[in-house]
Amino acid sequence: MNALETQSLTLSYGDSIIIEELDLQIPKGEITVFIGGNGCGKSTLLRSLARLLKPKDGNVLLEGKAISHQSTKEIAKQLAILPQGPTAPEGLSVLQLVKQGRYPYQSWLKQWSEHDEKVVRDALKATRMEEFAERTVDSLSGGQRQRAWIAMTLAQETDVILLDEPTTYLDLTHQIEILDLLFELNEKENRTIIMVLHDLNLACRYAHHIVAIRDKQIFAQGKPEEVINCDLVKNVFDMSCQVTTDPLFGTPLCIPHGRGRCIVPNIEGLRA
Repeated sequence: MNALETQSLTLSYGDSIIIEELDLQIPKGEITVFIGGNGCGKSTLLRSLARLLKPKDGNVLLEGKAISHQSTKEIAKQLAILPQGPTAPEGLSVLQLVKQGRYPYQSWLKQWSEHDEKVVRDALKATRMEEFAERTVDSLSGGQRQRAWIAMTLAQETDVILLDEPTTYLDLTHQIEILDLLFELNEKENRTIIMVLHDLNLACRYAHHIVAIRDKQIFAQGKPEEVINCDLVKNVFDMSCQVTTDPLFGTPLCIPHGRGRCIVPNIEGLRA
């Protein structure tokens, strides 16, 4: 069974159609990455999968059931989303933030329990944030803050995690740190990870499944090594490039054409 699926999904903002009659299957237990040019609808699609945006038409299915027919708390027990650039109230500690992930499980009849406490501690440990538990979120570095937010999503105990540009504003070291963490969560706990990424080479390195979006539709989807090529990059990003093999991971590596210093005479023509 697919983790998430769309059926003839149409999304819009007002009269502007962003995604049109989209049929998409997200494989369970894998890392799926949405790629595409700015404004193509990647983030809009992600928000719709999390029921943060009501479709103009069509359905989103979670574990085979329409999310529109399920309660907010039931959805939150199955699916967690980390939006781009989340902010926490000033003075909120990391521990307090992560505890928010247990909200779907709380009620008048079911108060905070030993299990809730264990889940929170496990989430802090998995994200290597235990030593920062009492620190305020606003005092952390960018990478630490992102790990704190991921810890909160882990505390929801969902099988599916959606992330919109989780590496935005992070330097290269922290980008790899965050993506390695998500890879470990998928590999060790079989979590289904769905991300929007702008860096095509990192998308190819970490994704089992890539979905390229163009003109309100899926242009191509599949394993990176099967779908990423010069024609796709030209059509989806309007950019000429050379696609070779990453010498460390064996995944597709995109080398864009363009201007810049050229110290290899025989490739001078690729700079234009």
